Amino acid sequence: LQPSEEDNFALNQTSIINNQLDQLFAVLKIAGFFIGIFSIIVGGFGIANIMFVSVKERTHIIGIQKALGAKKYFILLQFLFESVMLSVAGGIIGLLIVFIGASIITMSGDFTVTLTMDNIVLGIGISSLIGLVSGIFPAWQGARMDPVVAINTSF
Repeated sequence: LQPSEEDNFALNQTSIINNQLDQLFAVLKIAGFFIGIFSIIVGGFGIANIMFVSVKERTHIIGIQKALGAKKYFILLQFLFESVMLSVAGGIIGLLIVFIGASIITMSGDFTVTLTMDNIVLGIGISSLIGLVSGIFPAWQGARMDPVVAINTSF
């Protein structure tokens, strides 16, 4: 360019763009964390509610089991197992949805999104922990029922 001509170019610094993207992803990470925590809490309350209903519906069966000699720990483990399996099934369905979404993004975009084994194990572990925590009180409530009262209870 001649000294008297106006500049028709610009210098692009990729570090400025990278810094802006890093800040954006940091905010998204924090927002995702809080959304995830609230989702886990809501899911835990949902599982606890399902388990309370399950215990209430099976009151008569619990009474019969206890009258036949079932111990408290057997009733407790029965409902805890159900709670954990319900939660893990939901976690596996969620992981399948994430896997399908990651596959779609990978096929349609220029970058690769992967679901690592660590993420899968973490997801199933958190699901089982939420099922265990959410099912403790309903299972305990079912395990401490009096067999005579439970058998005579009708809806």
